[in-house]
Amino acid sequence: MLEERVYKDYLEAFKGKNKQRAGFLSFIRAELKNSAINLRKDKLDDNEVLSVLKKQKKRLEETKQSIISSERFELLENTEKELAVLEEYLPKLLTEDELSDAVDRGISKAGATSMKDMGKVMKEVLAEAGVRVDAKKVSELVRNKLSRS
Repeated sequence: MLEERVYKDYLEAFKGKNKQRAGFLSFIRAELKNSAINLRKDKLDDNEVLSVLKKQKKRLEETKQSIISSERFELLENTEKELAVLEEYLPKLLTEDELSDAVDRGISKAGATSMKDMGKVMKEVLAEAGVRVDAKKVSELVRNKLSRS
């Protein structure tokens, strides 16, 4: 399970005296524990863990943009290291072509003909691709394809 992998990597970083990595993985473990408490579970399944990790990635990307816009580049290195750690646990995102194909399949499965069917298509695509896609990109692509038809 993914949660156990995070814990093992945390222990390894802690024993190896990699303070930055151990600290960040400790933070991730706390986020996972908070999510489990909120869901009233002892352990999260992999999809729930991935959901927490994606939220953290989004938070870090927003932080990175904020750092860049405020020109505080000395803070950028730490944020990029944390993003790299998260990338180890997240599945690779679909390529543009794979995403386009997934949207086309979603449109045909949902029988979509207009923008009114966008929700149905989004549901199909996200069910198929799950955490391997950025919902914002899916939304843009679905909107473009449905507005052309």
